[in-house]
Amino acid sequence: MLSHKAKYALKALLYLAEQDENHISKTIEIADGANIPKKFLEQILLDLKRGRFVSSKQGKFGGYYLIKSKNDITLAEIHRLFDGAIALLPCASLNFYEPCADCKTESECSLRHGLMIIRDETLRAMQGITIASLVKK
Repeated sequence: MLSHKAKYALKALLYLAEQDENHISKTIEIADGANIPKKFLEQILLDLKRGRFVSSKQGKFGGYYLIKSKNDITLAEIHRLFDGAIALLPCASLNFYEPCADCKTESECSLRHGLMIIRDETLRAMQGITIASLVKK
C-alpha cells in the first residue's frame, strides 16, 4: 500500500500538472486544491524538490512548479522516493537489495523467485503510469 505521504505527493503533482505551464502555485493553493493537509504538504514538497520533480520560487509571487515533465514522472519514481522498495522482500529488490538471513541459498529460494515475478510485473505497471496519464482531461 502507498503511504499517506506518497499519496499526497501524487495528489500534489497532479495538481501542479493540471495548472497552466507557467503557473506557480502557493503551498496553500496546492493544499486546498488537492485536499492535502498543509502540515504534511510542506515536507512533501521539499522531498519532491530534493528529488528534482518540482522547484520553487521565493517571494510574494512565489510557490512551486514542475521542473520534470508530467509525461516523465512515473508512479514507480514517486513510490521509491517516499516508500522505498517496490519489491515485497529485500532479497527481491532491485534498488534496496539485502540477502535474507533465514535462506540457505538464494538461487534455490522459491519464495524469492515468486516475489521477483511480482516485483517485475508491479514495476512494469508503475513505470507505465505517468502523472500526465492521470491528469483529468
